[in-house]
Amino acid sequence: MDQITTYKNFVNGRFLNEGLRMTAGIILPAFIASAFGQLQTGILISLGALCGSIADTPGPVHYRRNGMFFSNILISLVAIIIGYASHFPFLLAILIFIFGFIFSMLSVYGARISAIGIAALIIMVLNLETKRTGLDVLWYALYIFAGATWYMFFSLALYSLRPYRIIQQTLGDFIIHTGTYLQGRGDFYKPNPDIDKITNNLMEQQVKLLEEQTLVSDLLFKTREFTRESSVMSRGLLKMYVDVAEMFESIITSFQDYHLLHQQFDYTGILPMIHQQIDKLAMELKHIGIEVKSGSPAMPVTTYLEGLDELVDKFEGLRKHDMNENNLEHYVGLGAIIRNLRILTQKVTDLQYYTRFDKKAKKVKDAEEVNYSAEQKNELFLFFNNFNISSNIFRHSLRVAIALLMGYLISLYFTIGHSYWILLTIVVILKPAYSLTKQRNKARIAGTFLGLMLGFVLVYFIRNDTALLFLLVLLMILTYTFLRTHYFISVLFLTPYLVLFYYFLHPVNLLNLMADRFIDTAIGSVIAYLCSLFLLPLWEQDSILRVLSKMNRAATHYFKIIADGFNNRMPDNKAIKVARKANFTALANGSGAFNRMLSEPKRYQAGIKEIHRYVALNQLLSSHLASLSYFLYNNSEYFKPVDLEPSAKLILDELNNAYYHLEHTPGLVVDTDQAVLNPVFTHSNKILKKRKEEVSIGILETETKKELVATKSITDQFIFIYSLVKDMTKVSKRLATFVS
Repeated sequence: MDQITTYKNFVNGRFLNEGLRMTAGIILPAFIASAFGQLQTGILISLGALCGSIADTPGPVHYRRNGMFFSNILISLVAIIIGYASHFPFLLAILIFIFGFIFSMLSVYGARISAIGIAALIIMVLNLETKRTGLDVLWYALYIFAGATWYMFFSLALYSLRPYRIIQQTLGDFIIHTGTYLQGRGDFYKPNPDIDKITNNLMEQQVKLLEEQTLVSDLLFKTREFTRESSVMSRGLLKMYVDVAEMFESIITSFQDYHLLHQQFDYTGILPMIHQQIDKLAMELKHIGIEVKSGSPAMPVTTYLEGLDELVDKFEGLRKHDMNENNLEHYVGLGAIIRNLRILTQKVTDLQYYTRFDKKAKKVKDAEEVNYSAEQKNELFLFFNNFNISSNIFRHSLRVAIALLMGYLISLYFTIGHSYWILLTIVVILKPAYSLTKQRNKARIAGTFLGLMLGFVLVYFIRNDTALLFLLVLLMILTYTFLRTHYFISVLFLTPYLVLFYYFLHPVNLLNLMADRFIDTAIGSVIAYLCSLFLLPLWEQDSILRVLSKMNRAATHYFKIIADGFNNRMPDNKAIKVARKANFTALANGSGAFNRMLSEPKRYQAGIKEIHRYVALNQLLSSHLASLSYFLYNNSEYFKPVDLEPSAKLILDELNNAYYHLEHTPGLVVDTDQAVLNPVFTHSNKILKKRKEEVSIGILETETKKELVATKSITDQFIFIYSLVKDMTKVSKRLATFVS
């Protein structure tokens, strides 16, 4: 993107919108109260608004409303309990441990309820130093509740004014990132591509895209206006989502042997043309996404239609002058690529039209086919199912509770100003994974140090209070804008914002406050780091085989559903999509575990090369399975079936063999014989031979051509998949000797 496009994308994005909403919702009570001479009361109400905003996570409006409502009640109760207990250090220590554990355990229910727990922990921490008695405690809790309730109504009121805005922004991001993913796929067609590196990058993007798709699905399919398609806007946005979801699906279900493709066609010059066309389509998608976010109709920004015509002409020329009986089968895969690009080009043109929100647009059919809404898991048993030492969340909750207790005891026995910053640092830094805690630690310390320097420069070189107040608001906006996406940048702006805030409250002790801020942050960071390293750590090495086993089971289930379709047991289309998503999620978990393992101490990285190899093979397997699922529904008309049941069983046996090795049950491994695939080879070669005879005498367009394309596309995928799962069995066998 150029600078103007990047700027347009940022200012129309949901994260800046979120930053503005949070800043306004938090700062307005203090400003209004200050105008009436009640600044201290206003600050307390703003503090309640800050805690209330934590639970305002993205999602359907009724989920947001319910989450904020229960959060408001919880933080008010915590404020009362801690307020009355603050005079009794021993009781307070017990409550810190109990609350630290229970509120951290809420993460078993997902991000929204986890955010409620974090809000409760933050209000607990902010109450530790202030001693209140009698009715003052209740008044304080009332102000906190009032602030949180104000923020809830403020946020919901903004939504009611522009109910489609958040969906435009999230859908726009989904379209933009689909374009980025498509652009990454185009890198396969560059000269001398690094296939492994490109595949790894694509898998990371794929995981984020699936998460984004789930969020868009939640917003669309759990919002009444969209389920009824009651307006032109709702119909248009839903239609755009369906088309982009189908486009994303067609991209991930088209996968080639790119090494072989380059060997076969580098000399023709067509692969760079394919790359250029994909790049144009990706640019168009990004532009459409930005226009959807801004609410403007999208116009073409590239010559993508002309590019397709040139590409088709090049392909047809090669078919006429280069294709012969010796390289005929090479053109099967190349033809499939050209067909997919035709479909994608038409989809892009359709999307540009939909951004006009034509009143004549009809209701969307089969929208449920691409509904990937997440299920809410609020069952009580989830909490107790994780109430054991083998649960990572249980261990993390214990770490948080003990770390908070340690921070509190240190603040009691050492005279440290604003010591609640120690506990606040622990709350925001300490995460279930060691690698994430380590990453946040670095970001917190570096961001705090640089932020203090920035705050010092602002205070000592700008003497105009109006200018400083403007900068305070600007820093607040930037802090909350980057809070969910770039933690380091958020902390970098948070620290000078706090410096300016305290400058207006207590300008005399500013240097002492800045020193306290850095010391407290450093102490909290050290406690969080040591607890993550030594206190009930659950290294990825301890659970990696379970993660890889789940990856194997997801791939096995996905393949079985597809294979059933080729053996006269056609599955429901939605079932395949659900299985695909589960497979990609399991793959993401495996890739994430491997990446976290790389950040852990070397002594906990046994078998790291084999783990990487297994994950890489699974990535390739997932791509080939996605392609096979595409052929199940799109090539069936011309596919003259061969009995694929034995081949499917062979692949399932190998997948199970890999699983048995990972589970340390090699006695269940069965022998397999590649000769089972011979009928598949024979069937495909028979059609290929017939087609070669036609081409040798100049006959290009026949039914045999269509049959060959359909048959070879499918049988080749079975052969590729068997080769991959055979390698996976070998790797899992070696892996089982490294990791217990």
